[in-house]
Amino acid sequence: MKIDRSVVRSLSLFDRMSDGDLDRLLGHATSRRVAPGDSVFEQGQSATHFFLLLHGRLKVTQVTEDGQQIIVRVVHPGDLFGFAKALQRSDYPGTAVAVAESVALSWPTDLWPHFVEQNPLLAVGAMQTIGKRLEEAHTRIREMSTQEVERRVAHAVLRLSSQAGKKEEGGIRIDFPISRQDIAEMTGTTLHTVSRILSAWEAKGLVEGGRQKLMICDLAGLTQLAEAGKD
Repeated sequence: MKIDRSVVRSLSLFDRMSDGDLDRLLGHATSRRVAPGDSVFEQGQSATHFFLLLHGRLKVTQVTEDGQQIIVRVVHPGDLFGFAKALQRSDYPGTAVAVAESVALSWPTDLWPHFVEQNPLLAVGAMQTIGKRLEEAHTRIREMSTQEVERRVAHAVLRLSSQAGKKEEGGIRIDFPISRQDIAEMTGTTLHTVSRILSAWEAKGLVEGGRQKLMICDLAGLTQLAEAGKD
């Protein structure tokens, strides 16, 4: 399937790249549609490709040594992912699963050194992505070490609203299917605890839930809850 240059050009990572450079980059790319629930790659699988998400949403999960599954990040349109080569890894550290109908471009991992050498913006974008991941990981570790569960859940929901929130008449809707189990895996707690917290928030008018849906109705109130007790 021919890749529409204009679709890729609309992403900030490529908006300053020349047509020739972009065409050469896309000449090596393969486009793939990923249905909800399907994986792009699995944890521990040999890292043969790296990817760019054009459309949809993915969640990247890891299974810990004690068998617990956690969500380590959500991949949004325009994000690079799966570039294990840049992390000096030969395998994928997590499993990338589509949570909505998605379209991703892929390139063979062996091309990574050539691409970052020939396309400085791609190298900068990759470094920025790694930096954002580290920052978010440190934030989540700090939250899990120092905060009670309700505040952790509030911070997770606020991050989702910032990254994937869509303003609607009733508030800010998380713009992809999100379950209570997903939120539990993001915050290192249980489904029962997240269900209890969200039900209490719904009663207070902070959020509105549904089957794999979440609307933030009172952003200021939820922010106040997340920052409670902060010095």
